[in-house]
Amino acid sequence: MGRFATILLILTGAVILLMASGAIEFHMDWDSNAAQAIDLFGKGDSKEAAEEIPTEPFWRENSGQEPIVPGGVPSGFADLAETVSPAVVNIQTSKTVTGGVQLPRHFEEFFGNPFGQGFKHEFKVPSLGSGFVISADGFIVTNDHVVEDVDSIRVAFKDGSELDGEVVGRDPKTDIALIRVQSDKELPAISLGNSDDVRPGDWVVAIGNPFGLEHTVTAGIISAKHRNIGQGSYDDFIQTDAAINPGNSGGPLINLSGEVIGINTAIKPQAVTIGFAVPINMAKRILPQLRAHGHVTRGWLGVVIQGITSELAAEFELDDQRGALVSKVLAGGPAGEAEMQVGDVIVEFAGEKIEEWKDLPRVVAATPVNKRVEVAIIRKGKKKTLKVKVGQLEEPVLASARQPEPEPGAFGLGVQDLTEELAEKLGVEMGSGVVVTSITPGSPAAEAGLRPRDVIAEVDGQKIASVGQLRDRLQEADESVLMLIHRGDASLFVPMKRSKG
Repeated sequence: MGRFATILLILTGAVILLMASGAIEFHMDWDSNAAQAIDLFGKGDSKEAAEEIPTEPFWRENSGQEPIVPGGVPSGFADLAETVSPAVVNIQTSKTVTGGVQLPRHFEEFFGNPFGQGFKHEFKVPSLGSGFVISADGFIVTNDHVVEDVDSIRVAFKDGSELDGEVVGRDPKTDIALIRVQSDKELPAISLGNSDDVRPGDWVVAIGNPFGLEHTVTAGIISAKHRNIGQGSYDDFIQTDAAINPGNSGGPLINLSGEVIGINTAIKPQAVTIGFAVPINMAKRILPQLRAHGHVTRGWLGVVIQGITSELAAEFELDDQRGALVSKVLAGGPAGEAEMQVGDVIVEFAGEKIEEWKDLPRVVAATPVNKRVEVAIIRKGKKKTLKVKVGQLEEPVLASARQPEPEPGAFGLGVQDLTEELAEKLGVEMGSGVVVTSITPGSPAAEAGLRPRDVIAEVDGQKIASVGQLRDRLQEADESVLMLIHRGDASLFVPMKRSKG
């Protein structure tokens, strides 16, 4: 080993001397991660050089702008919450629900049913919501669905006091309600802001009573405006990522000035950071009517409209896809009297531009009845102005807003639509079915094992979202139906036969 080490040392020294004299050149390029050395196998360079890939960036860097610091970045929301929270209230309601009673089979065999098939019992269903005081004399804004068809209203304030409330007016189409309490002292009220001024990215705070947790404060930003979530013709929601949960309904969405810019109304159950609020400017237009009349009178134009696609824009000689295309003019309506025609495109109404077709119903509804307005249309590629006297939209009577419970028919089944409060209580999502409220003893529904509080989600593979849909499916059924029901945490299929009587 000593001799081998001596030889290796001599060779190493020789190589160092040769490199120093330039006889051998060794080069290593660290920048390109390439190393070159002696070719031990005697092969020269490849005849075809590898294609060089350019390393220069082809994207833009360094905008040159100063960093944009979000305006009004708060160091905390405590002062804001402390200022406005006294005006936020917890609304406790109670509603009477009717349920059927099924007697034990052996009892009926020996004694019959002394109550008759129509015997039912009633029980109270409590629910919680939120609201906010807008005047010192006790007027409070909340959601319509919070106080719809309730028997009693109890309003709880932050200081621990409670007062009975009464409904002053309701508007199901916008889900806005006005209630009032009587107090011996002036109540703390919150100011209303301008929802047209808010922009996506603005800070907001939501205060309410989610799951009964009183005066919960959450913060976030405006995520988007003018959201249509399929609730009706007047959808124009503000979207926010401030946490909103069941029980927040009717509570305020507040800007950093302590002003209400929205009424928290709806949530996306699958996403905890997607909530929706009714713009406060929409509420400000109808609150005076709710206070004076208890309901809202809306303007009516008397047309059927649709959106404009690129193909329709070409057919009707339009420069863009703005406006609402008239597909039908109702006889005897204001539009017909003003000689509006099918194929006209409404681009402006009473001075307000109509960017999309869904803008028109909101603008017309907010216009006073009998007011004469100018309507700009495009007809055969040319712009024209019509003068229209706005009519009155016939609204359904509030008393019939709740669907009546159908009489048990061939299946002996009583049901009602699923409300937000019932959905929360039963642990199901809104729109996932209808609730069984009564079962006729001895009926097919009773024999199938259905129970009150079951939620019917499907009939013969078709989803059920309303009492009307269930009624249609059952009427179309032959001898039997297969239902998918939710019962507590379980889901099960239940076959049910039609009565032959």
